[in-house]
Amino acid sequence: MEPVNQTLVSEFLLLGLTDDPELQPLIFSLFLAMYLVTIVGNLLIVLTVISDVHLHMPMYFFLANLSITDICTSTTTIPKMLVDIQTQDHSITYIGCLSQICFVLIFGGLESCLLAVMSYDRYVAICYPLRYTVIMKPQLCVLLVLVSLLITTVNALIHSLTVLRLSFCTHLEIPHFFCELVQVIKLSCSDIFINNLLIYSVTSLFAGIPLAGIIFSYTQIVSSVMRIPSADGRYKAFSTCGSHLSVVSLFYGTAFGVYMSSAVSDSSFKNVVASMMYIVIPQMLNPFIYSLRNREIQGALRHLFNKKSFLGLCS
Repeated sequence: MEPVNQTLVSEFLLLGLTDDPELQPLIFSLFLAMYLVTIVGNLLIVLTVISDVHLHMPMYFFLANLSITDICTSTTTIPKMLVDIQTQDHSITYIGCLSQICFVLIFGGLESCLLAVMSYDRYVAICYPLRYTVIMKPQLCVLLVLVSLLITTVNALIHSLTVLRLSFCTHLEIPHFFCELVQVIKLSCSDIFINNLLIYSVTSLFAGIPLAGIIFSYTQIVSSVMRIPSADGRYKAFSTCGSHLSVVSLFYGTAFGVYMSSAVSDSSFKNVVASMMYIVIPQMLNPFIYSLRNREIQGALRHLFNKKSFLGLCS
C-alpha cells in the first residue's frame, strides 16, 4: 500500500460494530440508552454528594470525581458513534481521531488512579480510624485528584505525540467505533516499534502502579479487619469496602479482558466487543453498584428525590 505522510491524512473511517443496515437502528437505540443511563446515573451521584452534607467526606469526594470521569469517558466515544449511525457518515478527521485517542487515555487512566486513591482512603479509614481526619485532609484529597489527572495527561500526551510521527497507508479504515490507539497504530506504514514499546511499557507502568496500590491497600485492610474480635465488627468494616471492591473488579476485569482479546485473537469484532465492555459497561454500572450497596448513598438519594418532589409540589 502506498504510504501517505501524516500531514496529508485528512480523515479516518470508523467501521463501527457492524455494516448491516438492519442492525443499525438496534445498535443506535442500545448505545443511546446506555449513554443516557450513564449520564443520568453518574450525575445523580454527583448531585447527591454535593447536596448532602453527610457525604462531604473524602470517600464521597473521590466517588463524585469518579462519576465525572465516567461521564467524560462515555462522552468521548459514544456521541460520535451515535452521530455516525444517524448520518451514515463514519469519517473522523485526523485531528479528531488524535483528540479522541488522547481523551480516552486520559479518562481511562484517571479512573484507574482514582480507584487506587479510593482504596488508599479505605485503607486509612479502616487501619488508622483515629487518625483518618488528620491524614485525609481536604487539601490532600484535592492534591491526589490533581496528581492523578497530571499523571494520566502526561501518559496520554506521550502516546498521542508518538502517533504524530507516523506515516499512514492509503487504507485508513479503523475496525472500531472509536479511535483506539492500537487500531490506529496498525494502519501505519512506519516503524511502530517505539509505539508498541510505549504501549507495553509505559501503559503497564501507569496501570500497574495503581493496581499494586489497590492490592497493597486491601491486603492491609484484610489483615486489620481479621484482628477485629467480633463478627459484626468485621462485617461492618468489610461492608464499607464492598462497593469499591465491586467497581475495581469490574474495571480491571474488563480491562484484562480487552488485553487478552487483543493478545490472543485477531478478530476485529471480538476486539471491538471487548473494548465496548471496558469503555462503556463499567461507566454505566458504577452508579448502580454504589447506590445498591451503599446505605448512605441510598439514604441521600431518597432525601434528594423527596426534596425535589416537595419543591415540585410547592411550585
